[in-house]
Amino acid sequence: MCTVCGCSSGPKIDGQTHAHSHAHEHDHAHSHGADHDHDHHHYGDGAAGVSVPGMSQARLIQIETDILAKNNAYAASNRRVLTALEAFAVNLVSSPGSGKTTLLCKTIEALGGQPLAVIEGDQQTSNDADRIRATGARAVQVNTGKGCHLDGHMVGHAMDDLHLAPQSLLFIENVGNLVCPAAFDLGEDAKVAILSVTEGEDKPLKYPDMFTAAKLAILNKIDLAPHCDADLDAYEANLRRINPDIIVLRVSARTGEGMDAWIDWLRAGLRAKARP
Repeated sequence: MCTVCGCSSGPKIDGQTHAHSHAHEHDHAHSHGADHDHDHHHYGDGAAGVSVPGMSQARLIQIETDILAKNNAYAASNRRVLTALEAFAVNLVSSPGSGKTTLLCKTIEALGGQPLAVIEGDQQTSNDADRIRATGARAVQVNTGKGCHLDGHMVGHAMDDLHLAPQSLLFIENVGNLVCPAAFDLGEDAKVAILSVTEGEDKPLKYPDMFTAAKLAILNKIDLAPHCDADLDAYEANLRRINPDIIVLRVSARTGEGMDAWIDWLRAGLRAKARP
């Protein structure tokens, strides 16, 4: 799927390399289930539509299918854990510079005493996780190295380290990239695409897979719209052209405009996970 991005590199979780070949016992208060086998696998061996010398297109397609099947098994295991905990997980996806981390910090502050945790994905550094921890929230940093997205396996390890409380919100801040994260289920309840008004109204048309996969789009930094001639109605029209069912919220993390609607959406998602 990502022939040249190096996605097969072992991730680092809070600075510790996790090669995918070690035995991993789920002996915490919760269990990931029996199908979390954690054998070594590569997410960077090939992709449909990409030519690899000596490998047929049919073989590339089979590799991509196998990669996604393995990922989906890990994601399903993560989802069972979240369901048992009545926890609501969102996968925050965007291009770099959309304001994901600032929005997340403001969200944590607005949620007050709500139990929550954050999985922070970046290729390098712990800068964003440090910002999250400064709010008082628990966060695990996953450095993907050359990898361009988080996957279900990485998220499962991070969930183990977080020891999620029942009825928690789990925020997964993905690597800044509007391509590969669209294809990888992490076990989340919803993908939330964050789109800055500085990025151009045609961004949903350029990256349709991501906005098709998202349940909610946050049109962020709306306080800047007058300064960059952004047409907010055109953004919404293009989002709904790609995904007629997508929910669109206009938000400014800096001024707080639209934050109440975002918090209400999160709380409604958490209530929906509660067992009768």
